Amino acid sequence: MIEVTTSALAAHPFLRGMPRRHLDALAEVGADVMFPAGHRIFEEGGFASRFWLIQSGHVALDMSVPGNGRVIIDDIGMGELLGCSWLFPPYLWAFGAVCTGPLEAFEFDAPAIRARCAADPAFGYELHERLIRVVASRLQSTRTRLIAMSINRGC
Repeated sequence: MIEVTTSALAAHPFLRGMPRRHLDALAEVGADVMFPAGHRIFEEGGFASRFWLIQSGHVALDMSVPGNGRVIIDDIGMGELLGCSWLFPPYLWAFGAVCTGPLEAFEFDAPAIRARCAADPAFGYELHERLIRVVASRLQSTRTRLIAMSINRGC
């Protein structure tokens, strides 16, 4: 793992415009990681101890569907956040994630970030606000896909 710099974090779309002191706090517990194609980053139901900001590549989010095995439900790519379950108890992954090609990302230690959020409410607010925008956007995207599926099936 390679050390993460504040300037590298400042360039990531998820963190753009974040105050430098907050970027410094993230950089202290971040690492630059790489995963090969096919690598399973996390498994549905596993403990969510990390999250990632994708620099390059894509990840398929999947979930187990009885009788159908793993079903891909979304694709997360460059400039996006991977992993939201680390922030909300019981800290268990709602989905699985597998690299669809080589992936480079900033990786963060979730318990350390939660502790920093508790110690610095301004940092916590800033991070929560950014996370909730991602969650809301993905919820809207899922809703749109579900409507399209129901129209295509004639429901």
